[in-house]
Amino acid sequence: MTTSGAANSAVSSSYDAHFRVWRGDAEGGGLDDYTVEVNEGEVVLDIIHRLQATQTPDLAVRWNCKAGKCGSCSAEINGHPRLLCMTRMSVFSREDTITVTPLRAFPVVRDLVTDVSFNYTKAREIPSFVPPADLGPGEYRMQQEDVGRSQEFRKCIECFLCQDTCHVVRDHEENKEAFAGPRYLMRIAELDMHPLDAAEEQGLDRKTSAQEEHGLGYCNITKCCTEVCPEGIKITDNALIPLKERAVDRKYDPLVWLGNKIRRRE
Repeated sequence: MTTSGAANSAVSSSYDAHFRVWRGDAEGGGLDDYTVEVNEGEVVLDIIHRLQATQTPDLAVRWNCKAGKCGSCSAEINGHPRLLCMTRMSVFSREDTITVTPLRAFPVVRDLVTDVSFNYTKAREIPSFVPPADLGPGEYRMQQEDVGRSQEFRKCIECFLCQDTCHVVRDHEENKEAFAGPRYLMRIAELDMHPLDAAEEQGLDRKTSAQEEHGLGYCNITKCCTEVCPEGIKITDNALIPLKERAVDRKYDPLVWLGNKIRRRE
């Protein structure tokens, strides 16, 4: 009787789910319907792989680690930017229709694969860390508090979900040239917080650069980027808002303005 009960339990844990998956390329496409088996403990990426194995071997999807650390399998599930490998089927009811589409903010290559090269272009536009001139390799020293402030931002896995959900990028193609997006404004904030970054001594004001060259002013802190971050990084509260405050101080604070005037005269 025990064996029979276990067998019945195993059978009942599997069911057929209704999936709608976007198929197409840069020329266009649409949603195709599939009925596919789901087993206990599976994630959406498992189901996509089962579709490839059993029904549609030419379905294109980008993935790598299947552990939520490479950021490769970004897509939109029922309209929400998510990682396929970190979205458990148990969050949906058995009656739900699950719609999987490519990231909307970026051009489609094929099926669920998008061209995210926009993000690499923006990454190259941000000047890297500038080491202090009077310190050599191995001589850098920082307080643990300073390390902790920027360590959160280094958890980023480059999934670009924050870039995809940001309405400045998502809904306004014309903004892309002038707007780095939350991921790279966070990078600027990280460098600006770094106590050893000597960019200003080299003539680079990261706060002014963020405002005038990377579109910080476009961000209206809706926190949608924070909501979709799979690493739980508080992009808005800990990076973008403080960077905005420092940029405003630099531009409008009368004491800062006077100090800049005095330095320029010298």
